[in-house]
Amino acid sequence: MKGQEWYQDDSVAQAYEDKRFSGGGRLIDRREKAAVLDAVGPADGQRVLEIACGTGRISVMLAEREAAVVGLDISDAMLAQGREKARRAGVTDHVEFLRGDAGRLPFPDDYFDAVVAMRFFHLADTPRAYLEELARVSDGLVFFDTFNDASFRVLYNWALPMGSRLYGNQEVRDLVADAGLDLADESHDFVFPYGFYRKLPNGVAAPFRSLDTAVGDTGFGDRVASVSYWTVEP
Repeated sequence: MKGQEWYQDDSVAQAYEDKRFSGGGRLIDRREKAAVLDAVGPADGQRVLEIACGTGRISVMLAEREAAVVGLDISDAMLAQGREKARRAGVTDHVEFLRGDAGRLPFPDDYFDAVVAMRFFHLADTPRAYLEELARVSDGLVFFDTFNDASFRVLYNWALPMGSRLYGNQEVRDLVADAGLDLADESHDFVFPYGFYRKLPNGVAAPFRSLDTAVGDTGFGDRVASVSYWTVEP
């Protein structure tokens, strides 16, 4: 897995959300959460595992909707942020944060109703093995995102501290099929890459997002989208 040492540094956890989800990054946060909710559906009563949960923003959101959530991450500092977030939201009885390896999950087969892995597969060195392991513990769906190789993301990918694995859409479809899974749904978004939005104030980012969405609603937009969302089932 790429970037493990960088990611686990305490300073990364402390600045993680401010760097990614303040200003124009709030648009990204809202879109990612909406994508998860669209895939998972009514969360009430569902058992959900979030892989690479980071500071717990999605795990806590699902817990607020009465899901029984386990958030798993390799960074103790990130998990500490998640626990504090859950405490402030009053959902500590609905979410548990664990340190663990997504390649060797400590759960039996079909234990969860859904598994969510956001911002994970761009770091995966063996994506098929990880996908098979996530599917093993899910009795229902696995939802994940990828960053795409036919997008503007390639322009700054080299500058990222831990790099990024970029995928072609057909490559992901083949990955799903090779893992013995069925592709239930896919969608593509963000012609302007995440890094562009994070540099802008929220008020400035909003008009660009409107343009982005208009282009994204076309066939061309799907082809050059920087992010794709995938729902797969056994």
